[in-house]
Amino acid sequence: LAQERSWLGEVLCWLHQVARSLSTPHLARAPRQGIMSHRKFERPRHGSLGFLPRKRTKHHHGKIKSFPKDDPSKKPHLTAFMSFKAGMSHIVREVDRPGSKLHKKEVAEAVSILEAPPMMVVGFVGYVETPRGPRALTSVWAGHLNDEVKRRFYKNWYRAKKKAFARYQKRWEAANKEGTPMQAEIERAKKYCQSIRAICHTQVGKAKIGQKKAHIKEIQINGGSTADKVDFVMGLFEQEVKLESVFSQDEMVDVLGATKGKGFEGVVTRWGVTRLVRKSHRGLRKVACIGSWHPARVQFQVPRSGQRGYHHRTEINKKIYRIGKNLKDDPKNALTEQDGTEKAITPMGGFPHYGEVNEDWVMIKGSVMGARKRVITLRKSLLPQVSRRACEKVELKFIDTASKLGHGRFQTSEEKAKFYGGGAAKKARKEEAEKAEA
Repeated sequence: LAQERSWLGEVLCWLHQVARSLSTPHLARAPRQGIMSHRKFERPRHGSLGFLPRKRTKHHHGKIKSFPKDDPSKKPHLTAFMSFKAGMSHIVREVDRPGSKLHKKEVAEAVSILEAPPMMVVGFVGYVETPRGPRALTSVWAGHLNDEVKRRFYKNWYRAKKKAFARYQKRWEAANKEGTPMQAEIERAKKYCQSIRAICHTQVGKAKIGQKKAHIKEIQINGGSTADKVDFVMGLFEQEVKLESVFSQDEMVDVLGATKGKGFEGVVTRWGVTRLVRKSHRGLRKVACIGSWHPARVQFQVPRSGQRGYHHRTEINKKIYRIGKNLKDDPKNALTEQDGTEKAITPMGGFPHYGEVNEDWVMIKGSVMGARKRVITLRKSLLPQVSRRACEKVELKFIDTASKLGHGRFQTSEEKAKFYGGGAAKKARKEEAEKAEA
């Protein structure tokens, strides 16, 4: 009986050890395949916090928050240019990228067309460096200002007395007879200032966007000494600055502007949160829990409904595919070596919600933020562009100018008239005869 009891105790002890090993996680055996181990309790958050606050911008025409680093060894030059978004098209080109699978192959790419009439320089501002950043020391304006730029100083132009800069203009003319006007301020800028920014405005009347009030912006001048910069900008007073004097083809630029406004949106669209289950109470396009009891407020990281779109954005590294001249200088500005069709960049029927592009224009790869007719600022890149894509030479084989309102069968009105014949052909012949007479 004693032997049986001792044997039974050993068995019970062994069973107790087995039970302990099974209940301890690190001693337990690995689960068989097909049995769920554990669920995920973590995931990345929905929506980026880097774009807060998501509200309508007050910089409607794009604010240049930083300019490229100045290099005194180069000649003085402007670092940005203002343009207007016209629309999009597509091009065909041959890729020049040795080693890539696309090398020597044709690709079709989407491009944006920005109309860029020449800007006018009407003044400059001199800045001195302080421990709290640059401070404006002095400013000099030109002797004559256009009505387009004067309109910017008034809320209601037709009721205004239009006296802006009238006294300044008289002083400028009086000083001009004796010597150089504003000489004291010019010398002060040369002596004390570290950076010079030109005051430029768009010639908004040349771009047919239904506006008469010019857009004014300060654009930094880089290169040379401060005296060189001041002399350079004084030489540009009341002069037109063309796009081709600031940027060149195949250059990488940064694009600044305000995105398209979308109005008030919910959390699913605005932040990309997951919808709740179908039977959830009081709607399902919501955030289920907006935070704990304490802290007794909604934290800023929690997705909430509100404004979407019309945000200020800066997009870097956009490649310039072509800089085109105005219709007067080059009526065949969409011509390529491979495509001999004589045509301008404006598609048949015009760009939707914009119209015709008659002034200088720039073609940029990909999309650009904002609605049509909106001011888009191009800025020189802040980074040294050494990548293969940045250094690639672009040669366009074909630029699409078919209608953007349908399927777009024809590239020019002559091609359409030739295809249909009849009245369209007569109309085309009549237009050609009128051109020949003119």
